[in-house]
Amino acid sequence: MSQIGPLPTIDVETAFARYEAIRHRLPQARFPATSRRAATLSEVAEDYDVFVLDAFGVLNVGERPIAGAVARIAELRARGKRLFVLTNGATHRRIHALEKYGKLGFDFTAEEVVSSRDVAAAALQAAPEAFLWAAAAGPEAGFEDLGARVADLEADPALLETADGFLLLSSASWRAADQERLVAALQARPRPVVVANPDLVAPRETGLTLEPGWWAHDLADRAGVAPAFYGKPFQDAYDVIVARCPDVAPARIAMVGDTLHTDVLGGRAAGFGTILVLAHGLFAGRDAEDFVARSGIRPDVLCETT
Repeated sequence: MSQIGPLPTIDVETAFARYEAIRHRLPQARFPATSRRAATLSEVAEDYDVFVLDAFGVLNVGERPIAGAVARIAELRARGKRLFVLTNGATHRRIHALEKYGKLGFDFTAEEVVSSRDVAAAALQAAPEAFLWAAAAGPEAGFEDLGARVADLEADPALLETADGFLLLSSASWRAADQERLVAALQARPRPVVVANPDLVAPRETGLTLEPGWWAHDLADRAGVAPAFYGKPFQDAYDVIVARCPDVAPARIAMVGDTLHTDVLGGRAAGFGTILVLAHGLFAGRDAEDFVARSGIRPDVLCETT
């Protein structure tokens, strides 16, 4: 595949415009007329029994925890709240995410971490036993946990012709030239595409990098396929939370995140309360209210920090 170079990046305005352009493929939801304001999650803790936490912008920025986040999680536990991390990170197995959170000082259990990779794996296993998925997976990819026949597309480009379907786990090694080859292969012979990370972008120090969802929607636009998305904002991810909390009404569950089109939209579509954290993620240093007004995606709570 392509010679690996720097990850392409875009700015927030470009990302927002693209999210709005593909809005017709995202879940539909109703939103409150106004948002409450809060300084931290402590101020709204009594409104919810369960807190579902995005990672970036809520728990950590890069390889460091957000100031006060470890203590806030401990406080919520002490107040009897149930906690989950719901991540669209699909590059590595869930155990890697669990290890990362542990190194940052958080005490989440394996049961409390829900990965879009695991949600997508259930869909892969529904295919016939001989079905071969070709995966865009990034460096040091491993597929043993997926329970299906999966091969590394980036290591074997011939899979563009021979694979029965395609799996987008990571775009760490994916470039425009790789995308053009996949578009051509799907135009020549349409096949299923499963997307284990629906995010369009991810915040990095150099800007917003393009994630599997970005490339998947491009396939939908140009190759005439209808990718199957697993992870926020799509319902399957939230169904896992509901199944683990059968005694809790959805309105007593809060989705806490830093994005409108994934965390807030998906949470509201699932019937959850939603909390947008402002200070550390996608809208850090920006007027989040402006993006809320322009999109119409309004959280129940605008919270300065975790």
